Amino acid sequence: MTELEERWRDLGEFIREQRHIGHLSLRKLSEMAGVSNPYLSQIERGLRKPSAEILQQIARALEISSETLYIRAGILEERPDGVDLVAEIRRDPWIGEEQKRTLIQIYESFRAASAPPAPTEPAAAAEADPDPDGEPGPPDGDVDAA
Repeated sequence: MTELEERWRDLGEFIREQRHIGHLSLRKLSEMAGVSNPYLSQIERGLRKPSAEILQQIARALEISSETLYIRAGILEERPDGVDLVAEIRRDPWIGEEQKRTLIQIYESFRAASAPPAPTEPAAAAEADPDPDGEPGPPDGDVDAA
């Protein structure tokens, strides 16, 4: 078996594993992904090489990132950190589906909140004065006063 054939077989096994974790039948996943039942079966057995578009449809139906399937298919290279936390949460057999959805929502909200803030002008923020006539701040109308 060539390396490429092994990669497709491993991809198919991963899709099947994700389908089982999600408690989905082959028929249900094929309906959700918009691909035929026989075609999905062939992908799972490593007999077909799905396009990036088909992988995206399957990923969406499995509620995993497309990037995960692209990496496994060899379309994308793995990130240096190599961890897809959302996929790992979805794969965990010890927590229920509702718990997984909640955990992923919380994780994604934390990630969004931790995004770098938009740059601000520190000088303008430091000199901001809610009362234009109070101190500290330049006197009204007299910018050059020293």
